[in-house]
This record gives sequence, structure tokens and C-alpha cells, in this order.
Amino acid sequence: MRCPYCNADNPASSTFCIWCGRTLTPSPVEGTVTLLFTDIEGWTSLAQRLGDKSAHMVLRDHDRILRERVVRHGGRVVKHMGDALMAVFPGATRALHCAVAIQKAFADYSQKHPETPIKVRIGLNSGESIQDGSDYFGKAVTMAARIADKARGGQILVSNVVHDLAGSVAEVEFKHVGRKQLKGIPGRQRLYEVVW
Repeated sequence: MRCPYCNADNPASSTFCIWCGRTLTPSPVEGTVTLLFTDIEGWTSLAQRLGDKSAHMVLRDHDRILRERVVRHGGRVVKHMGDALMAVFPGATRALHCAVAIQKAFADYSQKHPETPIKVRIGLNSGESIQDGSDYFGKAVTMAARIADKARGGQILVSNVVHDLAGSVAEVEFKHVGRKQLKGIPGRQRLYEVVW
């Protein structure tokens, strides 16, 4: 049985995840959600330089760091896509705090492992989405992924919606980065960088 929070495999008879300890029959995150996408900057080059075995070990560290932060902040890992991850949160503030925690964890990891630094791009967007099983679909999801594509390694970019929903509550500093054209999304979208 796959854990909906950390995406780990568990024995079929498990009630709780053997990896993160959460129940394997959670309430779904429904309604307006905040979606978080990550992607490792320069992963293909790093993986080629390291070789398959070492690259796999780095990717395992990456996945563990992400899963731990997502679960700790009340989110759920939806899926891993190679060196990328999609997570969903019931609120923008939790997602913002998680994104900052992720960047701080990878900065610490990279300082301790200078030969294999991990620089992650993060994008967040909030909105209604279609839930199908444990996955999410729709414009809000696509926008979150496209926002992550615009970020640089170590950067958190968020939509105007996330900024407006959590800006005064989340206790994070935002820097307006202008209106950006996102692939496949009509019009230019106002984006903000989270200063961490």
C-alpha cells in the first residue's frame, strides 16, 4: 500500500506508514488547495558526473528531505517525477513555511556535501483543482508547475494568489519579480519571490 503523505510503499496490512508514521487512510485535501512543485536545477549534469549509483544515493537524500518537510508542515506528497516532486497543502501558509524549510534544509545539505550540492527550484500556486484518486489536475496545478519552471535553484516563486492569501499571515518577506509568461498559460502572471 502506498502512503499518500510520503509516497512510500508499505505492507498491504499496514494501518500506519512505516516511514512517516501517518495513517494510510487520510482525509483527502479538498476544495481550494495550495500546490507545491520542486525540481533540482542541473540534475542531469550532476547525475552524469556522479554516475548512476552515487546519483541514486543523492536522489534518495533529496526525496527524504522533501518528504520529511512536507509531512511536518501538514502537506501530502502527491507524486515524485524523477528529480521533481508535487505536494498539496490545505492552506497557503503551511505551503510557504514548508518551501522555506525545504530551501534551508538543502542549503544545509549542500554545505555539508559540497561535492554534491542540491539546488531546488520551488513554485507554489493556490486554487481549486480536480482530485482524481490521490492525484490533482487542472489550471491551478499547471500554473504551480510552470511557476517552478521559472525559478532558479534555491529560489521560491509564488503566484499572486498565494501572495494575497498568505502574505500578511505567513510572516515571510516577498519580493515582486514582475509579470512572467508561463508556458501554456494565457497572459502574463504576476509572480513573487519568497525571501528566505
